[in-house]
Amino acid sequence: MFDETLRFLCVGDIVGKIGRSCLENNIKALKKEYQAHSVIVNVENAAAGFGLTESIYKGFCSLPIDAMTSGNHIYDRRDILECIDDFERLARPVNFPPSQPGKGVVYYTCQSVEVAVINAIGRIFMSPSDCPFRCVEALLEDVYSRARIVFLDFHAETTSEKMAMAYFLDGNVSGVFGTHTHVQTADEKILNKGTAFITDLGMVGAYDSIIGMKKDEIVQKFIDQLPARFEPPSSGVCLFNAVLIDVNIKTAKATDIKRISRCFDVN
Repeated sequence: MFDETLRFLCVGDIVGKIGRSCLENNIKALKKEYQAHSVIVNVENAAAGFGLTESIYKGFCSLPIDAMTSGNHIYDRRDILECIDDFERLARPVNFPPSQPGKGVVYYTCQSVEVAVINAIGRIFMSPSDCPFRCVEALLEDVYSRARIVFLDFHAETTSEKMAMAYFLDGNVSGVFGTHTHVQTADEKILNKGTAFITDLGMVGAYDSIIGMKKDEIVQKFIDQLPARFEPPSSGVCLFNAVLIDVNIKTAKATDIKRISRCFDVN
């Protein structure tokens, strides 16, 4: 890797205690192994699979994580409403109503280069929100005044909406990566104008599960259609999904993107 390139490790949704433990136990070594300069992580499912707490956020801040993103579950733990405005490393979807607490962009410095991470949420099969395309576009001029390299975590349900966002922003941001489905896609690529893209990063969660949750309850839910309580396993084999994105400092264009999918034992 040349001096004019920065490498970003972008990590999929952290699901429950097993995902948190996997991240805590391995992120420092993985950052070193992959020679990453910076780490970005989606944390909206970190608290027992739904939401985030202040104590979990502070624990993540003790790790080599520069920016955290979220999505539709960010307010599931109501206590976070009292403190999310103070979470400097966390972005919530920028197209949520402006009256909601938190911010849609995280700024930080990596190797003397200013970086911005935007979070947005999709509208297809999701709760109502403002147009993510227009919201992100309107934000970019202000973001450019503060940051050289820009990433978007697009937390959305459908592949087509995520792909449309990537092509809409091609050449205007360094990378667009999807989150939310917890299933890593195999379509990573550099678009024509230099934006790195993958439809979904995947997750850091239980391998023997259904999108990070105990599988028996979910199977039964599909069979009998009755209300059910979903929770993630607390230990076992944990799947770690992420991508590495290389960005040229001078052009802010992506030069490479690689998928990571590994398993770790969590006791």
